[in-house]
Amino acid sequence: MSAAADIRCVLIRAGATQLLLPNATISEVLSYSQPDPIAGAPAWLPGRLRWRGWRLPLVDFAALSAQDDEAAGPGNKVVVLKALGGDSRLPYLALSTQGFPRLVTVSAAQLRDTDDANAAPLPFAVRARVQLGEESAQIPDLDALERAVREVVG
Repeated sequence: MSAAADIRCVLIRAGATQLLLPNATISEVLSYSQPDPIAGAPAWLPGRLRWRGWRLPLVDFAALSAQDDEAAGPGNKVVVLKALGGDSRLPYLALSTQGFPRLVTVSAAQLRDTDDANAAPLPFAVRARVQLGEESAQIPDLDALERAVREVVG
């Protein structure tokens, strides 16, 4: 595979799993700060963060996908994602992450889909499980993530 087919991605820790996202979907990485609560929101949506004039919904992906319930803490980071759904009221989302995201270059030769007919069903908002070299990761379903947030914040 040629270098032109390589994709710059980011590995982020979300609870007990790693998420693999294209670098192009990430706007910025911030230090974690306590969000402003959203009345009646589920536990996976602990509140909103202020960022560049926006009030971003902060998503705890591990809780949303029912894979972990580790609470965010002071050593955590926040990854600001570009929302891809075209909703002008929701152009960005924020994901809490444990530790600092790691930039990786991914080629088709390195990446293997680990799902098969015997695998457990994919968690909510997960599009695929993959193996990147020696590391396992999940590719989030960003459309499902955005829909879930829109259902809560309108």
